[in-house]
Amino acid sequence: MGVPTLEEVARAAGVSRATASRVVNGSPTVGIDVRQSVERAIAQLGYVPNRAARSLVTRRNDSVGVVIAEPTGRIFGDPFFLEVLRGISAALGSRQIQLVLVMSQSLDEERRAERYLTGGHVDGVILFSLHGDDPLPAHLQSHGIPVVVGGEPPRGARVSYVDNDNHGGAVAAVRHLIDQGRTQIATITGPWDMPAGVTRLLAYREALRAAGVAHDPDLEEGGGFTREGGRHAMEVLLGRCPDIDGVFAASDLMAAGALSTLHAAGRRVPEDVAVVGFDDSILALSTQPPLSSVRQSMEVMGRELVSVLLQAIDARDPLVRRVVLGTELIVRQSSGGPPTGKS
Repeated sequence: MGVPTLEEVARAAGVSRATASRVVNGSPTVGIDVRQSVERAIAQLGYVPNRAARSLVTRRNDSVGVVIAEPTGRIFGDPFFLEVLRGISAALGSRQIQLVLVMSQSLDEERRAERYLTGGHVDGVILFSLHGDDPLPAHLQSHGIPVVVGGEPPRGARVSYVDNDNHGGAVAAVRHLIDQGRTQIATITGPWDMPAGVTRLLAYREALRAAGVAHDPDLEEGGGFTREGGRHAMEVLLGRCPDIDGVFAASDLMAAGALSTLHAAGRRVPEDVAVVGFDDSILALSTQPPLSSVRQSMEVMGRELVSVLLQAIDARDPLVRRVVLGTELIVRQSSGGPPTGKS
């Protein structure tokens, strides 16, 4: 049997060769039913596109760079990144596009990454975990490379992004603690040079203010979005304010660290201190007790990042595209939910 051709794929799918070609080339103009028919024919026949020939026509590499500006240990130890990467990988795989993971932990590494990404190796870039006024998005855009940021971008940056509703999720978490009768509610924040960290902190303050609770800076401590940071922050908070009876941790990892400190200090959860995290990652089900958490759609976020980036690649326009996904508070035992841990 010979190598399957695009014409055979088209016949098997019941479409024209031109339509089959548009599906293979990732055109967004093809309807979902037709796309699925062609994709099934591709899978059944074992058709493999000639990427080299296609690149000459489309001037594409069929590769997308994903840059995460965090230490390697954090990337592979944080459920947030793993879930988002799963969504990105699945979405790119369905379009037969290669994911190129680039980790940037220092200024030298970022410069090396920028040289690679602007060297014609990728068609577009997804950026994660930007700190401060990171110039990388603007530098890539100045080279004509489509860019989308995971999370809100640095202030003033004109760049497409996909984010979850950090503000609404944090407000819901703090309101829940207030509704549980908690009066000394602390927060463990993310990095203050990251929009997500700042937005969740401001939402915490807003929810307290709306409930008539005065702002107390002693009830705020940074945890850097890490488990160890959450553990240490909880120690500091207990030392300053022993009467704490509620904690909103701006990530599940920090909440897990806070729980270990509370257990070590002999504080019962939720009887003495109610705890709510943010992410609703798989970690939330493995803590003791199971963790109440703000659910953000991490895998969906990954898929949306790919969708927005491919729109920009196809359109080759300067349009800034913004997508904000909804969040939902999932109540478990750590803040007074049922002891089974069911949401």
